[in-house]
Amino acid sequence: MAQQELFHVIKPGVQTIFQDMGRYGYQQYGVPVSGAMDHYSLQVANILLGNDRTSPCLEVTLIGPKLVAKTTMTIVITGANLSPQVNGRPIAMWKTVKIEPGDELAFGKHQSGVRAYLAVSGGFAAPTYFGSSAVDRNSGFGQPLEKDDIIKGYPNKAIAGTGLATSFIPDYSRKVSVSVIEGPHTDYFTNEARDTFFTVPFKVAANSNRMGYRLEGAAIKPEKVKVWSDGIPFGAIQITSNGEPIILMADRQTTGGYPRIGTVISTDLPKVAQLIPGGELHFKQISVQKAEEKAIKAAQFFRNLEQFQQTRERRK
Repeated sequence: MAQQELFHVIKPGVQTIFQDMGRYGYQQYGVPVSGAMDHYSLQVANILLGNDRTSPCLEVTLIGPKLVAKTTMTIVITGANLSPQVNGRPIAMWKTVKIEPGDELAFGKHQSGVRAYLAVSGGFAAPTYFGSSAVDRNSGFGQPLEKDDIIKGYPNKAIAGTGLATSFIPDYSRKVSVSVIEGPHTDYFTNEARDTFFTVPFKVAANSNRMGYRLEGAAIKPEKVKVWSDGIPFGAIQITSNGEPIILMADRQTTGGYPRIGTVISTDLPKVAQLIPGGELHFKQISVQKAEEKAIKAAQFFRNLEQFQQTRERRK
């Protein structure tokens, strides 16, 4: 399908960037994975439009952009509720919406969550770097939207009004409980420190970002702080020498040298990604087996949603 102009950027928002599922295969060369902070919202947005679920979306952080449509297309917005509206009228989230040339898509008051995801039927024509459209400014891959940018893509016909069942729409609370697999440096911490980590609540610090969420609360000081640098997974929880926990997020470095007390399981990472500064976290232990069961269940959910959407497309 021929590439077309989709939107004219009137206001770019605070940090509106293209993200997909990440840049894999290059960590050995020091290239971060990056990708969407909330994999769940990005994949659902694409599936509802009939796109490949790993296609790039626009990740909108807290204060959204103002965009004017250049063509007819179907869109969907998932993730954080930033009061999306077309021509000044509120539109539903987690449901496909048709817009016409000249329509103004904007965002209003923050309601819940941190990051919204905007997808368009047919997909965006986003620049790629090492096989991914994920913007990572620290590595020099892409940049946020700027005023007067023209966003391009491959708009196709998609059913308007296709939505996700309410039971599958996340509730972005200001207090969340997330599951953690302990290790690999469990022996660097006393039993008392580990008990504290899994008992007391922590708050997300204001200086948290796509690289890492700094947590405020009780100090979890390790008995040893020197470790060999090794690979850092999404959700790894490093503990600094002064006892500050940091959850490493999408734009994390490829390796790190602080001891890790545990790792947030993949299915709970969207909760963390959508937790606002000042939001409260409580950690609970989970076994590898239970975490794998949750991951398998999540993968099956996406497959079922894709099959359901494909069936709808064939019947239209």
